[in-house]
Amino acid sequence: MPSTPVIVASAGLLLTVFIWLRKSKASAASLPPGPKPVPLLGNVRDLTAKELWLPAHQWAKQYGDVVYLHVLGQGLVFLNSAEAAFDLLDKRGAIYSDKPQLVMTGELCGCKNMVAFTTYGDQSKRQRRLMHKAFGMQVIPAYYPLLQTETLAFLRRLVADPSEYQSHTRRYAGGLTLSVVYGYEAKSNDDDFLQLAEECVDLLANHIASGGGIWPVDIIPALQYLPDWAPGAGFKRKAEKWKAKMEEFVDRPFEFVKNSISTGDYTPSFCSTLLEDEKSKATEHFEFDLKWTANSMYSASGDTTITTVSHFFMAMLLHPEVLMKAQKEIDSVIGTDRLPTIADRSSLPYVQAVINESLRWGVPVPLNLPHRLMEDDVYRGMHIPKGSLVFGNIWAIMHDERLYPNPNEFKPERFTEEVDEELAKKRDPTNYVFGFGRRRCPGANLVDSSVWLLIANIIATMNINKPVDERGKTIEPEFVFENFIFRIPNNFNCDIRPRSQKALELITDSEFAL
Repeated sequence: MPSTPVIVASAGLLLTVFIWLRKSKASAASLPPGPKPVPLLGNVRDLTAKELWLPAHQWAKQYGDVVYLHVLGQGLVFLNSAEAAFDLLDKRGAIYSDKPQLVMTGELCGCKNMVAFTTYGDQSKRQRRLMHKAFGMQVIPAYYPLLQTETLAFLRRLVADPSEYQSHTRRYAGGLTLSVVYGYEAKSNDDDFLQLAEECVDLLANHIASGGGIWPVDIIPALQYLPDWAPGAGFKRKAEKWKAKMEEFVDRPFEFVKNSISTGDYTPSFCSTLLEDEKSKATEHFEFDLKWTANSMYSASGDTTITTVSHFFMAMLLHPEVLMKAQKEIDSVIGTDRLPTIADRSSLPYVQAVINESLRWGVPVPLNLPHRLMEDDVYRGMHIPKGSLVFGNIWAIMHDERLYPNPNEFKPERFTEEVDEELAKKRDPTNYVFGFGRRRCPGANLVDSSVWLLIANIIATMNINKPVDERGKTIEPEFVFENFIFRIPNNFNCDIRPRSQKALELITDSEFAL
């Protein structure tokens, strides 16, 4: 009979082999490369609250297309190529579609039920189904008449006061979404709902979720139990005010729709259609899901439109030859007796190229909001730990010289070159600017159509030049970026005016031919 020590040793060996065989492949892989952390704190010193995509782009050049950092043990992964982003966020969406449960943004500021922050599960799936009903590709043509009406109204406001071009764009984007979602017509730039929405979107982008939305309380959750009067508890006092404002943003427009339906005086909209659908109303959590989904639609589409149009104006100031070439295409294809409509889109390839390049060059959202990895994963032999926050580095993708040679140049011709179908698809910026996988921006189809129509009509009717002073000297515009999430430039000076008397007449006298 074997002795007791032999039995114990044999059992220990068997247990060790068993554990080794059961080990995750992840444990045998190394972490992705990245900047060297300091003990305990990790990479705190490597992160910036503003324009984090710029150092992240440098990390991509130094370490490759998958970069890992950590802050107090919280893993941060940056995916810096289209291939890596699609491999993980799209193809492995089942484990990469969660969102971080951020104490500050979610609990304290009351945003946890917004589509962008909802954890992956039943609620997020219900919200996405509702969004698809409003913004699915098959639904978008129903919005064309509204897009055309709002585009004409934008052009008229632009002619009346060209210096406020960015305010007019905000009015266009916000008013369009309020109309589609709530059946609400904004009467002016100072409209109460527009102002409320603008204030809340600014809170989200530049305060609540700035720098990726990571606050000290997210790293040390116990901080949320500090008394409001305690030193260092200022974030709680801010959160209380911000939460009240965000809840007002969710509740007021939704109550407007319900009250309008009760009186019978309402414009059909996403909310009214579903509120009158007995089958939808019968489902559990219906009204709660609907009001939060409706609110998220506004947040999802407005700033992308504003950013893209602002970058279009920037590019035309810097490259007047591009505007002239696009105007020549419109004049030769549809003439000067009417305004472009959505039906003209396929006939205007250079105009489409200008818009594509405005998206690529401008990069509306350089870092998409982080996804949260739901279980350990291995990619190209690299271990990505469960719970890591994973960022699609859209800025790095849009500046990938393998896809876009000389990426810092504004060059629409890159989208009119004869290339094979696979490369053309990889170059399409709409595959990236709206995010990835199951958390892709649900308003992408509406934004795509509305931005095309708006920019095509600006090209057809307006000249855009650098302003001159009273002595006739050109004033060089200054481009300043202060938004933490959206790459929206501050208002800059430019000279915008109708390109001809005929163009002015089209704006002031015409109605779109539907």
